[in-house]
Amino acid sequence: MTDHNFDLVVLGGGSAGYSAAVRAIELGMTVALIEKDKLGGTCLHRGCVPTKALLHSAEVADVAREAAEYGVVASMTGIDMAKVNAYRDDIVAKKYKGLQGLLKARGITVVAGEGRLTSPSSVSVNGDNYVGKNVVLATGSYSKSLPGLTIEGRVITSEQALLLDYVPQSVAILGGGVIGCEFASVWRSFGSEVTIIEGLPHLVPNEEEVISKGLERAFRKRGIDYKIGVRFSGVTQNDQGVTISLENGETVSADLLLVAVGRGSNTAGMGFEEVGVTVDRGYVPTNERLQTNVPGVWAVGDIVPGLQLAHRGYQHGIFVAEEIAGLNPIVISDVNIPKVTYCEPEIMSVGLTEAKAVEKYGADQIAAFEYNLAGNAKSEIIGTPGLVKVVRVKEGPVVGVHAIGSRVGEFAGEAQLTVNWEAHPEDIAPLIHAHPTQNESMGEAFLYLAGKPLHTL
Repeated sequence: MTDHNFDLVVLGGGSAGYSAAVRAIELGMTVALIEKDKLGGTCLHRGCVPTKALLHSAEVADVAREAAEYGVVASMTGIDMAKVNAYRDDIVAKKYKGLQGLLKARGITVVAGEGRLTSPSSVSVNGDNYVGKNVVLATGSYSKSLPGLTIEGRVITSEQALLLDYVPQSVAILGGGVIGCEFASVWRSFGSEVTIIEGLPHLVPNEEEVISKGLERAFRKRGIDYKIGVRFSGVTQNDQGVTISLENGETVSADLLLVAVGRGSNTAGMGFEEVGVTVDRGYVPTNERLQTNVPGVWAVGDIVPGLQLAHRGYQHGIFVAEEIAGLNPIVISDVNIPKVTYCEPEIMSVGLTEAKAVEKYGADQIAAFEYNLAGNAKSEIIGTPGLVKVVRVKEGPVVGVHAIGSRVGEFAGEAQLTVNWEAHPEDIAPLIHAHPTQNESMGEAFLYLAGKPLHTL
């Protein structure tokens, strides 16, 4: 077995892993980046990027249907899935080629093969040993199922859903979180009948309650059915479709069942526990600086308990490289990382919900304001209802920003700066937002909470 020595060895070439590699190179380290599949990981090939391409095709379909409302003569006569998939695959291929070129230009040693941690400082791949002064574990995640629910035939996960070459007539979706709601949105825009099954009391249950209720109203208006607060009990399938049984005795029939109950951590069989790295229910616990219990071994991205988001992975990777280099980077808590659900309407949130803020600071110390997008000219122009809700500590900073409506994912930049820089509404109020933009709606909420409302009462 040949030894190859580096300052940093990264196991996993997804968002978190390659970000650590890029930042480490910038800081003067030598880096080996080990990936068994394709650089870019789930996000680029099976997650964020391809699903958002489908969502854009879905948006175009909706615009075509509604063209007459805007004085444009057009019609939506069908969905050509071969061309939809070609469009999606072309985007992924371009981003993949760009990423490969970036890592090559940076001088990162990319090792193709399945790696296994063999000591706190080494990873074996294809019979060779890659030794690092530090090792970063960035092995990503996979689509989970429920105990006893086998993924086969007409019971699929998001990976299989992305590969469909037809539009199903009807789909049942198990799970009303981000993945479930995004696929529900796509399929409804493509013409499918969709039913979401969610065991918790609301869709997107981790969001501000007013946002969840807003999505439920919007989905109902779009013809997306959902059953909330009811649990799945079983499924049968045959050549014609699936029948899902619920604990309340109801059944749902559809062509397919999409299982969208979250993602599990890819840590099994990689040598972590044998080397002494603590693994808890498949995840790798770390301290706030992303150190595992084994000195010199770090963990980043989806294998670390918390939000499973590509941009959290980017942040983790950059953070760890800077921590190893002694730069003492700032810790960003998960609650202050922006979250976007790209269904129609979109959902964006950063920071605490009002309920969590009250729990932390006390009801008498919290003020919140909801600005309805009906008062926003650009939102009216593009035909979206929705709202922006801002939560602040009285005489203190903004601690949460939440929004629902078409394109509100673009609010995330200002929202995260506001929350993470602990800005007071009074700090932002003088900075008038460009008109007409949807972004003005945040400005209106800040003005209101600063005590000088403009277009609100």
